[in-house]
Amino acid sequence: AARSRSLFLWDDGHPMRFYLRPGLAKLRLAPLVLAGGGRLCRVQEPGAVLLAQPGEVAPDGAVSTEYVAECVKRNQRLPLEPFLLTARGRLAFTEAEDAALLQAVRGQGTVRVSGRALWIELERSGLTRHSWQAMRDRYLRHLLPRLWEPPQTEDPTQIRGLFAAANREFESTESESDSSDVPELSAQDGVRRSPGETASELKTGPEDSAFPDIQLQRQERPQSTCSSSSVVGQVIKTMEHFMEKFAVDLHTVTQAFLKNSGDVEATSYFLQTGQRLDGYPVWSREDDLELQKDDEHVRNKLIAKFGAENVAKRIVFRES
Repeated sequence: AARSRSLFLWDDGHPMRFYLRPGLAKLRLAPLVLAGGGRLCRVQEPGAVLLAQPGEVAPDGAVSTEYVAECVKRNQRLPLEPFLLTARGRLAFTEAEDAALLQAVRGQGTVRVSGRALWIELERSGLTRHSWQAMRDRYLRHLLPRLWEPPQTEDPTQIRGLFAAANREFESTESESDSSDVPELSAQDGVRRSPGETASELKTGPEDSAFPDIQLQRQERPQSTCSSSSVVGQVIKTMEHFMEKFAVDLHTVTQAFLKNSGDVEATSYFLQTGQRLDGYPVWSREDDLELQKDDEHVRNKLIAKFGAENVAKRIVFRES
């Protein structure tokens, strides 16, 4: 199609005015702007669109030179906002791009989020206009911290509600593909991960005793005499600690607890490695459905898969 001669006209018919510092970029863009009906200013004038090249230091409100090229490519005048540059000359993320990032990253494991592969895939898919490095930096430095806002009051119903909501999602969305990347090392395989030094490292920090009411590491452990408020405060600290330590959102932390029967130490190890500390697989929705069956053969299969102690813990956890 023929290039529009009114490409750079405002809605009222007045030409858009652009200012760009003298240089190769101006020589390249000037013919495009003029052919589209726009104007170039010799000095920065009020109301003129300030253009700057991505990567160069630019004042607030500067627009990427990619704006002109993209308008010409699409043969239509585009909104300026998506092409605004930050003070460092980077394209600013729009609300739509932030939402797309959160949706794409949700449910991904810690290793995927902190690595390169996921972000490179998102860049290739054209999820945003940004490089994979910029998207990862945006998520880890800006979006992730916003996902966790500790409750203003330590109301025990808030934590119960959180787990209830996460449990509903666990029951409705859990599938084999969700845990397909987690090796299932059953008792019959004769394979066990030795906790060793790694386990001792995981025992440091606030998560050691954060779940006195739901943690099932030791079934003989007496019921906690802590007040509900104290328990909730410990839970909040543990979740916040895990989110910061493993660079994941609240949804991922809560799902990890559900998959590991509320065991804090096992959850911490799972978030770090994607595997159970004791070598057994994590629980899935399908496993829970099997557990509900009053069938000795099915129960024996679960015991072979998870171990008798873990099956007993799971039963208590699901009833709690």
